[in-house]
Amino acid sequence: MSENDTRDGRSAERVEMVRTQIERRGVCSTAVLEAMRAVPREWFVPEGIAGKAYTDAALPIECDQTVSQPYMVARMTELLELEPQQCVLEIGTGSGYQTAILAMLAGRVYTIEWYLKLMNVAAGRLQRLGHRNVMFRCGDGSLGWPEHAPYDAILVTAGAPGVPEALRSQLAPGGRLVIPVGGKASQTLVRVCRTESSFEQEEYLSCRFVKLVGEQGWSE
Repeated sequence: MSENDTRDGRSAERVEMVRTQIERRGVCSTAVLEAMRAVPREWFVPEGIAGKAYTDAALPIECDQTVSQPYMVARMTELLELEPQQCVLEIGTGSGYQTAILAMLAGRVYTIEWYLKLMNVAAGRLQRLGHRNVMFRCGDGSLGWPEHAPYDAILVTAGAPGVPEALRSQLAPGGRLVIPVGGKASQTLVRVCRTESSFEQEEYLSCRFVKLVGEQGWSE
């Protein structure tokens, strides 16, 4: 089956997912909704549970990680307020699903994954989808990727005990950092916005993510 056949075969499920799981819960960015309708989530979950790709839930992937709930992907992406020419840093590539959404909305995506196996698989998926604006790195995401800073937006897809100072420092003025912060079992989704002279932080919703492993996160 070709790539287009695979995507078209479940396009109705994606449209329904966006309508019932995302739009009804308040996500209204046209660009985010279009990206969520376009990316085939079934490509980013293990073959044995591909039938559950459009359920309203996080799903397990390799290395004891997860692909996030569709609503959470959409909400976190909307909070970044991305523009097409902007540069975004993603911490926690995972399956690559969130990466693919970002690649459709931003000019350049830099993504870091702790597990080499996950990074390699995700890179292959993004290549199959035709995204050429993503750079991958295996390493400690809690320290960011300073060589390409500053970033217009930073998205962290793992729970941290606090906002890593390394990531905060790599935000451009006017930049937005979205990250789950709290304990290992549950967190609060927060957004940090950098002004010319300070940082402003807002809290949004309760959530539960795998832990952010690294020097400025949790120990492995």
